[in-house]
Amino acid sequence: RLTEQLERLPGIGRKSAARLAFHLLYMPEKDAAAFTEALVQAREQIHECPVCCNLTDAPTCPLCGDERRDRSVICVAEDPRDVLAVERTREYNGLYHVLHGTISPMDGRGPEQLRVKELLRRLEDEQITEVIMATDPTVEGDYTALYLSRLLKPFQVRVTRLAYGIPVGSHLEFADDATLTHGQGRLFGNGVFNEIGAIG
Repeated sequence: RLTEQLERLPGIGRKSAARLAFHLLYMPEKDAAAFTEALVQAREQIHECPVCCNLTDAPTCPLCGDERRDRSVICVAEDPRDVLAVERTREYNGLYHVLHGTISPMDGRGPEQLRVKELLRRLEDEQITEVIMATDPTVEGDYTALYLSRLLKPFQVRVTRLAYGIPVGSHLEFADDATLTHGQGRLFGNGVFNEIGAIG
């Protein structure tokens, strides 16, 4: 049963799950207890921030509580891990909103399964002037960004999208047609974070 549960983790196959199961069995009792306690506490204490829907163990996440951040801009991300990725650039100083997925009819996931209502509520209650769509450059990510941009039109906010571009260190001659077609915007700051190009 332990192997079967470990196999349900992303990126873990049958052999890897069995290897992890044996490792857990041979762990000292103290370490095994700490591992179990950490897992239980994470499930019990970590929840969605009532403001931005990011994961936190506090009443509201530290990013929403930071008064030094630009509170007129919201960056819409698919996943909490995307927030961490943007924060690592140290180039963005606004707020976030986490959707927890993208619109994907093939997977039976529509706007109702995402944190769209919470985003609209924020635009009604807060003084937001710009919303940055930071969804992945995939079919689902593009469709979600387009859907939200149309949904936000009545709020009269500037809706922008992260620019697509060529990775640092690569060559133009090896770029595919899709990358060149969608490659808009210029680098700014330290060149890690792309300028955003407007939607529509």
